[in-house]
Amino acid sequence: MSLPIFYINLARDTERRAKLEAELARQGLHGTRFEAVWWADLDEAEQQRLYSAELNARQYHATLVNGEKGCYASHLRLWQQLLASGAPAMVVLEDDVGLKDGFAALLEAIGQRAQPWDMVKLIGRERDTFRGRCLLDRGVELVDYKRVPSMTAGYAISRAGAQKLCQSRLPFGRPIDVDLRYWWENDLAVLGVSPAALVLDETSFTSSIGSKATAVRLGQRWRKFKRQCAYSALSAWHNARRGPLLK
Repeated sequence: MSLPIFYINLARDTERRAKLEAELARQGLHGTRFEAVWWADLDEAEQQRLYSAELNARQYHATLVNGEKGCYASHLRLWQQLLASGAPAMVVLEDDVGLKDGFAALLEAIGQRAQPWDMVKLIGRERDTFRGRCLLDRGVELVDYKRVPSMTAGYAISRAGAQKLCQSRLPFGRPIDVDLRYWWENDLAVLGVSPAALVLDETSFTSSIGSKATAVRLGQRWRKFKRQCAYSALSAWHNARRGPLLK
């Protein structure tokens, strides 16, 4: 199964677009540009439909800034587009990534994977640890995380995964990279690949959709620490309850 590829990009970010399209062409792939959401351009009714300040106060240690809201809204709209299409899955890329050699073959292997999955992250962190792993493609393993990493620069998502997220994350209250880590809230089956199939471009250190969160204040640090502790405990408990994803 050949997975359609979409990449999130603002019309004005022509350099990012050109670089990513060159990366895709190098791999013999085609990607469809998807216009990123500029949060300030949305009317108040749409902003309130997408984002809940009440949820944000309950779920996260800081108020989301426009860049975080726009980023989440961009991904949400792509999930909705997948559901409106006839495709069984899609690949979502942000426009600040580079593709490692063998990326096309890896996507083909993911598309043919019989094991049910909702999301396969294409990039994680070097310190990630796994509950299980199996060979996916030459030199690349499919992995079941002990703790789902927060990176959302690239992933494959199935129709089932998009359905779960659209039903449970509208409106949203956390940044998308944090929200996807709470997989037990919607029984999201999140796998990954090791080593990562993507690298972050130097432009990834600057968000083009808007400013990122400001420095964390002392009170926010304490709330963040408590949430991190709670997350670790909940993640371990739910992993034990569900059992391994890879058999």
